[in-house]
Amino acid sequence: MITVHLRYEIDADKLADFHEYGRRWIHLVNRLGGVHHGYFLPSEGDSDEAFALFTFPSLAEYERYRLAAVDDPECLEAYRFAAETKCIRRYERRFLSPVFD
Repeated sequence: MITVHLRYEIDADKLADFHEYGRRWIHLVNRLGGVHHGYFLPSEGDSDEAFALFTFPSLAEYERYRLAAVDDPECLEAYRFAAETKCIRRYERRFLSPVFD
């Protein structure tokens, strides 16, 4: 099992756009074989930092998801939305191995 941790630097003035972007990707990750654990938007502290977590059964399944996202119309629309609104300044991706009880 592999969990992807995304750290976003966002435009604090475009929080509503980033919220919409996240809502779209929660649906897409789940549809394409992952389990999305949510987006975490600023509340206290830094106003331009957000996070997301989602899990796939394996790194190979994650890679299949990445390949599928390249041609998927809904994924392409979500990418376009982020580019058009410029709600994301940059992001970092980390791969983690979760421990569950």
